[in-house]
Amino acid sequence: MNWNQLLSTTRFKVVDGQVQTTVAGAAADSAIGLRTDFHIDHDRVVFSSAFRRLGRKTQVHPLASHDHTHNRLTHSVEVSSVGRSLGNRVGAALAEHGELPAGYTPFDIGAIVQVACLAHDIGNPPFGHTGEDALRVWFRDPARQHLLTGLSTAEAQDVQTYEGNAHGFRMVSNLEMYAGEGGMRLTAAALGSLMKYPWAVDVSPKPGKFNLYQSELPYFRAVAAALGLPEVSANRWARHPLSYLMEAADDVCYAILDLEDAVEIGILDVQEFEHLLLPLAGLDERALTSQDPRQKCALVRGTVVGKCVAALADRFMAHYHDLMAGQFTGKDLLAVCPQDIGDALQGAKELASRKVYRHRSKVVTEVAAYPCMATILAVLIPGVHTLVTQGEAALSTRERIQLSLLERPLPVRDGLYACYMSVLDFVGNMTDNAAANLAREISGVGIL
Repeated sequence: MNWNQLLSTTRFKVVDGQVQTTVAGAAADSAIGLRTDFHIDHDRVVFSSAFRRLGRKTQVHPLASHDHTHNRLTHSVEVSSVGRSLGNRVGAALAEHGELPAGYTPFDIGAIVQVACLAHDIGNPPFGHTGEDALRVWFRDPARQHLLTGLSTAEAQDVQTYEGNAHGFRMVSNLEMYAGEGGMRLTAAALGSLMKYPWAVDVSPKPGKFNLYQSELPYFRAVAAALGLPEVSANRWARHPLSYLMEAADDVCYAILDLEDAVEIGILDVQEFEHLLLPLAGLDERALTSQDPRQKCALVRGTVVGKCVAALADRFMAHYHDLMAGQFTGKDLLAVCPQDIGDALQGAKELASRKVYRHRSKVVTEVAAYPCMATILAVLIPGVHTLVTQGEAALSTRERIQLSLLERPLPVRDGLYACYMSVLDFVGNMTDNAAANLAREISGVGIL
């Protein structure tokens, strides 16, 4: 792989089902640095309705009422800030070693990673990872396997495996802005950096982890060609090197900020937070005694994040040749960081798993997410199946009413797979509040 291709500003549109390149959106004033192609990417993500909806989607604490608790929107903004810093550092190192192509600056690398970080959770359904599992569980129920008849094996796996990463790519390449015509039409560089798992579900080396539904494979094939990403095997590509920076920024933020939220809402004591992270921060504990808990956490968190950014950028350059060859064998960049950083972040994840993720306030809502998602799917999917397989005349009055809940007409001509994906788009796009309210209303409980 080479940076001349990896930093491609090529954009894509879809015309009559065919993926084509487009120059639409090229920055007229990019030559003087006012607004580059990557700044355009940034603005398209930020001003999208899908990004705005993240403000009412779960990060860790579902339906949290506390003003300072993170949601997917604030998490994504903070991850993008860390990602930009990582990208800037790596960009500076590339420039120092003569690896950065002419016409690009270190800040372009930072901007690309920032865009990928902003969009990394844009495909998450209501209730976060629990929502993903709830959608999967419903479609995998043996009693509902007749609803999958007629789908290919890979299509059935897509429907049965809602994946926030795959839906995120679907969002930016298909659903938002130019719907059905190339989506946001982001640059190839930004799209490649967004792909943590650039492969389809049926060839995934990590069960349940993939970035590409069958419906978006042709689009990404064009992206991969523009970037020069090697196709390791059928429908599976090597990762863009900058995707490792996006992943690292996300890992650092959720490891530390989930604990900060837990202190904020009283699940964790501030001393537990300090005990875990103060050694890595290198701060004198006595300097924190006069600060309130929120300021203590902020000071420790900021110092630790800064140290992580410096170490991760260093590790990227240390493994540079393997990353560029698509042969990096580490689990991620954190796995090859100095031991003190790895131990601290792993300790943070273990503490969160033990005391935060299983706290009753979170568990109760997670339990409720399953019947919530099931209620919505049970109202929509059988009617979709009848409509596609038997025709509109076969719909019952009830099914007609239920299908009217969908915001867009179903693509019946495109078959059952396309219609099921359209339903998953509808459900996945909902905020936590919208899903909870709809499930209550259509169950009959909220009729009065």
